[in-house]
This record gives sequence, C-alpha cells and structure tokens, in this order.
Amino acid sequence: MIADQPVRVSSFRTLGAFENIFAIESFMDELADAAGRDPVDYRLALLEDPRARTVVEKAAEISGWGARRADPAGGLGFSFARYKNRGAYCAVVAEVEVDEDVRLKRIWTAVDAGLVVNPDGARAQIEGGLIQGASWALKEAVRFEDGRVASADFSTYPILRFSEVPEIEVALIDRPGERSLGIGEASSGQAAAAIANAVARALGLRIRTLPMTRERISAMLLGAAG
Repeated sequence: MIADQPVRVSSFRTLGAFENIFAIESFMDELADAAGRDPVDYRLALLEDPRARTVVEKAAEISGWGARRADPAGGLGFSFARYKNRGAYCAVVAEVEVDEDVRLKRIWTAVDAGLVVNPDGARAQIEGGLIQGASWALKEAVRFEDGRVASADFSTYPILRFSEVPEIEVALIDRPGERSLGIGEASSGQAAAAIANAVARALGLRIRTLPMTRERISAMLLGAAG
C-alpha cells in the first residue's frame, strides 16, 4: 500500500477482472489467428466444461456469427469468460464500424447464471455491464493537465452517451436445477475484449491499450504506414 498518494483512488468495478479478461481474450483471438482458426471454433476446441461450451455456441447462434464473420469488411469480435471462475458464464459478440472513431453497432450476449430468479433484473445487470465495459473500452480515461486531474465532471470526463449505446440482445440460459451465480460484474470484460477483437478484425491491427480513442487509432495507423 502506498501511504501518500497524489490522487485519491478507490476500487475499480470487477476488481481486476475487466483488465484480465480484456488481455486474455484479446490474446485468445491472436492465438486463433496464428493457428488459422475461427475464433469461436478455436475456443470450443479448448473448452471442456459443457456449460461454457453452451454459452459460446448460443452467442454465436444468436449473432449469426458464421454469416457475419464471412464478410471480409465486417468488424465482428468474440469473447468469453466465466467471472472469476465461479460466477456466471458469459460470451459476447460485438459488431463495430471503424472510421476516425469506433462506432459500436450491436452486441449479442449469452449468459448462464444458473437458476435465474428475476429474468428482467438479470438482463438489466448484463446490459449495464456491457454498456459500462464498452464505455471503458472506447472512452473513459482521467485527464491530467499541469500535474492535476482535469476531469472534474461529466463534461470533462469522456463517457459513452445514450446516442452511442448499441442495440443489445441478451440470451439467458436458465438452469433451474443449478444454484444461482453472480452476474453483477459478469459482462464488462467480455464487452471490451469483443470490441477490441472486432476493431482488430476491421483494421487489421491490434490495439492493446485502452481506451481505443481516435488519437490512439490514428497513431497505430500512422505507425503501420511508416
């Protein structure tokens, strides 16, 4: 613990799971590319847990993964994780367009949370996590000027706006015979990884640092051109 910090900090939602899932699932796509495999097929080949496999297959199904992925111009990305290896299983497909900025068009997600007591509440939790994860991936960063925090309010702190929220489809896999699993933070990391994988597909370049801003994308493209 650092006793004297220049800026007061607190816990980040997901307590590290967001960053870890982003890194792991981004690298999983790189491994699939290196193996010449479809990202969904590659993950299924490595998964033995039947519940995990069902979630991956369901997300691919509701998104029309095969047909959409066949479009060479399409920006489609996939990710999967079980929250901290003991919470809900969640797979996410993201569709993006990349010009000067990344525009998130649609998100599909499949979730196995065991017994689902309140489906509307469960979907709301998953949707909120997806939107927050997308905002972290594309926008959010504290800004500094002259050694001070310059992000004092929501007018100076970049965050996803209502006009930028994509269409979201959530498929809940209800398992009445299983215990309920935590879903409060189960989708944020997968949202960022799926978006990053979609951006890599659209650009042909991998962005490994968040947020994926216009400035960062431009720098990557200029570096590749140079």
